[in-house]
Amino acid sequence: MGIVIETFIWEPSSSVFIFIFFSSFLLLSLFPFYLSKHAPTTKSSSLSDHPFSSSSPRFQLYFLLLYSLASVLDGLWLVYGEFELVYYGINKEDTVTFMLIGFGAALFVGSLLGLVSDLIGRKKTCLVFFILHLIVGIWKMVAPSPSFWVANLCLSLATSIFSFSFETWAVVEHDKPGHRQDILNETFWLMTFFESASLIGSQVIGNWMVGGNLEKGIGSPSIAATLLAILGIACMSRHYDGTTKIMTFKDYRMSFSVYILGDRRIWLLACAQACLHFSIAVFWILWAPTLVADGREAFLGLIYPCLLGARMLGSTVFPWLINASLRTEDCLTCAFVVQALLLSIIAYDYEEIGVLVTQFSLYHACIGLILPLLARLRTMYVPNELRGGMISLSLAPANAAILFILMQRGYYRTIENSTMIAFAAVGLFMAAGCMYVLKRCGKQPYQNWHKL
Repeated sequence: MGIVIETFIWEPSSSVFIFIFFSSFLLLSLFPFYLSKHAPTTKSSSLSDHPFSSSSPRFQLYFLLLYSLASVLDGLWLVYGEFELVYYGINKEDTVTFMLIGFGAALFVGSLLGLVSDLIGRKKTCLVFFILHLIVGIWKMVAPSPSFWVANLCLSLATSIFSFSFETWAVVEHDKPGHRQDILNETFWLMTFFESASLIGSQVIGNWMVGGNLEKGIGSPSIAATLLAILGIACMSRHYDGTTKIMTFKDYRMSFSVYILGDRRIWLLACAQACLHFSIAVFWILWAPTLVADGREAFLGLIYPCLLGARMLGSTVFPWLINASLRTEDCLTCAFVVQALLLSIIAYDYEEIGVLVTQFSLYHACIGLILPLLARLRTMYVPNELRGGMISLSLAPANAAILFILMQRGYYRTIENSTMIAFAAVGLFMAAGCMYVLKRCGKQPYQNWHKL
């Protein structure tokens, strides 16, 4: 008589998604009532101060639509890329090699793209983002067995551009006459909210286009990415404004040396950004292996939107905090400490899948709060004309650290997954320390001094 072993595949309950949706909806719905009671005079005169202030909501809508389109493109390759590697029979060693190529490109080329963006214009750099995705989409459609290192190179550069170009473009546009500065903070958290929603949408698009027939559906996401990239290029070219004033290289170098390299507060902010970027990269490399360790099974396709939903929920907390009497650095310190503690528990304690998913969701809720808070802090300390260079250079140490641990883990097998997660936790504790020291450096420059 044979023994039948029943396998259990873990999946999140539908009540989790309902909770995330209604919590986000509740926070957004109640915020206007909270604002009317606690800040009855907030910027009520800004409409009369800026007779052309209607251009701000128009630009915000246009920008968020383009940003969502870019997020769908970025997420489509994120979801589809691993599936494509498995389909073409790429082994783990080659996969590690492709990852090293990508992070190497981000380190040696992507770190300089922010400087180039500040010099040639932020909107031009956003246009380059869509052009790179168009090249990858056409390449994958034309090549019968696509060369993954070429695609990885282009996508890594596109991701590097995505990390700074759209934010710097939005900040510069809000500094123009006729744009209201009071909606800039709103734009920051909406960027995180829409990005998370778009990443979920990219997963839906990828699953729908691949379908059940792998042979016919394997190239469909490439077609979708190509069409979306063309749409993004058309939208940006149609509304292109080439009159933006930019600095000469000599002036830029002198200003960067004084305002960025010569200010220790910027170094502290850059260190915190690098530590966060490092922890996020480590998380996305190891989240699936951590969940399915020891032969456990889980529906990763259902857990992925759960994590992004938690990130959306975290971003909706941001407008509540900035209207409370709380320092930005204090909020960031607490959020970084919570993240570090969560990763420390994950690194050194064996947990069931349900507990791990809960910890992962809390980690991403913190990310949803931290990203707009850091953007707000950059607006307080970093001049607009130098913002892209500061962001891209601050990510260089994180990319270098990722390259190092990937080589140690992927090639030499000298460290374990838990050690990588522990490094990420230590980095987040360092980020919390940076925020604490930044607060003690002196009075926070709440006035808008960032224009050179």
